[in-house]
This record gives sequence, C-alpha cells and structure tokens, in this order.
Amino acid sequence: QACLLGALPCFVSFVPMIGVTVASTAFGSGAGSTLGSNPPTTFVAPPPSGHARLLRGAAGAETGRSGMAGLAGTAAFASLAGVAMVAAGRKSATSCNAAAVKKKGVKVVHGKEIPWNLFSPKAPYQGKVVANDFHHQTLTEPTGDANWETTHVTFDHGGKVPYIEGQSIGVIAPGPDKKGEQPAKIRLYSIASSAVGDDQSSKTVSLCVKRVVELDGKFSNRAKGEDKPDKAGTAFPENEVYRGVCSNHICDMSVGDDVLITGPTGAEMLLPTDPEANIIMLATGTGIAPMRSYLRLLFHDKAGAASDGSRKFKGLAWLFMGVPYSKSLLYDDEHQVYKKEFPDQFKYDYAVSREDKNAAGQKMYIQTKMAEYAEELWELMQDDKTHVYMCGLKGMESGMAECFGPIAEKNGIVWTEFAKAMKKADRYHVEVY
Repeated sequence: QACLLGALPCFVSFVPMIGVTVASTAFGSGAGSTLGSNPPTTFVAPPPSGHARLLRGAAGAETGRSGMAGLAGTAAFASLAGVAMVAAGRKSATSCNAAAVKKKGVKVVHGKEIPWNLFSPKAPYQGKVVANDFHHQTLTEPTGDANWETTHVTFDHGGKVPYIEGQSIGVIAPGPDKKGEQPAKIRLYSIASSAVGDDQSSKTVSLCVKRVVELDGKFSNRAKGEDKPDKAGTAFPENEVYRGVCSNHICDMSVGDDVLITGPTGAEMLLPTDPEANIIMLATGTGIAPMRSYLRLLFHDKAGAASDGSRKFKGLAWLFMGVPYSKSLLYDDEHQVYKKEFPDQFKYDYAVSREDKNAAGQKMYIQTKMAEYAEELWELMQDDKTHVYMCGLKGMESGMAECFGPIAEKNGIVWTEFAKAMKKADRYHVEVY
C-alpha cells in the first residue's frame, strides 16, 4: 500500500489524522490549481464521529474490499491459475489504492479536492462570534415589515473549518425548534465571505442572515404579550409571533458568543477556474451571500491579485440583485467601490420591487430588470466561458424563462433546452430555497 500511495499524483499526507492541502485558484480555493499565488492552507479532518449521514446527503467514506479469488483446477491449469493470481493481486491492490484516496473531509469536484463535511451535526465545531471587519451587524434599515432586518455576522473558526467560495456551513441553534427538538436541527447558510475571510486571515467565516419574523400566521412560538425586543430593538407584544429559531439565534449573537458549526458543504455554486470566464449573478435578498464571496475574491482580496498588480480575474462579472425596498439593499457600498475601480469588469443592477417600475408600469423584479439587457445577456450566454449563478427564492428560475424564453424562440431555440445544455456544461448554477 505504501508503495502504491507513494506513486499517486496527489498531495495528501497520511498521518494519524488526515491532512489535506487546498491551494488557491484564480477565483477560489479549489485544490491543485497552478493559478494561485498564495501559499496553500493545510487543514485536518476530525476523527470519525460514527455519524454516517452528513450534510446534504453527502456520502460517508467508503471502504473498498477485494479478495483473492479461490484457485481451483488441475495441474494442467497451474500456469493459467498463476496468471489469474497475479491479475487478482493487481485488482486487489488497485481496489485498496482506490479506497485509500476516498478520504474523510474532502470531496473531489471536477478532479480537484475541496473541503467537505469536516464537522457533522453530531460532532460540530465550536467557534466564537467576533467583530465584523468593517460592516455593522445590522445591514438593513426598518421598512415597516416585521422581517426587515438582515445581519452580517462573523465567526472565528481558528482555521479548522476551511471552505471555498460558493460553499455553505450549517449552524446549530440551542432550540427548541418547531418540533420541540433541543438542540434544533441544523440550518444551512451560504457563506458570504471569501475563502480567506473578511479579515483575510483564513480563520473567519461570515454569514448574511435575514431575521425571520412572522405575525399572526400559521405557526407561532410566542403568544400575545410574550414577544420581547430582539437585539435590534424590535418587538411585537400585541401579536402572535413566530421567530425563526436559527435566524434569530444568529441575528441576536454578540461578540464572544459560542456558535456550533457544521460543514462545509456544497458544490453547486463553485466558481470556474478559467480566469477569463464571464459571471452573471442573480440574487434575491440573502441570496447575495455567495455572490459577495465571489466579488471579494475577484476584486478585493490579496488572493485574487496577480503578480503585476492587476487581478487574476480577466472576465466580466455582472450582478443583478432583487430586494423589496432600497433600505433592504445589501453590500451596496462594496459594489460601488468595485464599479469605480473596475468599470470594464464589473456591472451591477438592482431591482427594488416595491419602489421601482419599468416603462410598462410593472413591478421591478430581477427578470424585469434583466429584460432591459436581454439581447446583451443572451449574446453573453452564447459564449462557452459564461456562467450563470442564481441564489435566492425559488421563483427565480421561472423568471429566467420569462425573460429569455421569447429571445430564445426568436433564435429558434427552446429556452428550457438551452438552460439544460448550460447546466450539463456546468455553466448554469442554481441554489434556491
């Protein structure tokens, strides 16, 4: 085994705990790329917890088994049996070799290793809430809606929970949840920071979380008179109130609080490795989280800088963001900076549905805003280097069909088939909820 493993074209160190090296790529931190200029980061998978089911149905480590087939026959077939023994031995060694590279804590995506489910719900990592690098915890302003607040919260993971742009982590709240379970079941959140974190130390992770508050609805976990002011000072004592267990747990956090983290997980929203790729990003509300992680890397972090002072990313990044109110816009200050510094590489457009309308008097949703650039976007999507990323509410996909169905038909193409082809080519990435 040692001889076989020594010949493998990988960079995994087999030590008492499994160490995996993840090198930075032009965009993200996918392992094995030669595009990154930063030193690789080594992380260590925790020992097995006995918990077989990992986040999002990820399979546990598999163990390959093979054995030497029993040899039977007469002396006349002795030489043939010897050949069979050699072949079987080789098969056994190959199987053993394959089993050895199926490691806990990593997943191979497009031939590259990424961190994967290092921490499970039964064995989470205990991190600490730390001060945000520059954002206030509350990003939005009151709008009159009960669920007006969206927060930016940062956790210190000490470098033990590495991740790459486009992945998610789980958070376990104390509970009780809707089913009365304590602790509550995990909730997954798209990561809003790049792989190095907002402070670029590779030891923090940030989330963008909307506080869930529903009044006089189907569910409630506070009877009339029971709702108390949250960290933002909002309370509804005259209503029956449902407060999302995990979202309120996170939004009410303060510096120094403990947080239970699982993951990382998710391979749907990973950035392409081609530095000349074009990226069309569609986000509603907190669906901006993975988009922010991309933009931090592409236009802000040292990890995305080229040796000549330019950026490794050479393509176009175009963001469409949908929110109900202008007071609900997220990370607008960052978008303004990117646009000013990289006017030829970054575009952004907002769709503020309860305030803006198009020329026909229709509410301004993402698809309505995209329709204003339908020809340009359609032409961009014909380029094999263009990727579409969509994160947010489920209705977003139907919005794409509404926007591009007519122009596709005009070109003799069925939009659904075109979208399928983009998906098959790994150019159409969707994470909706």
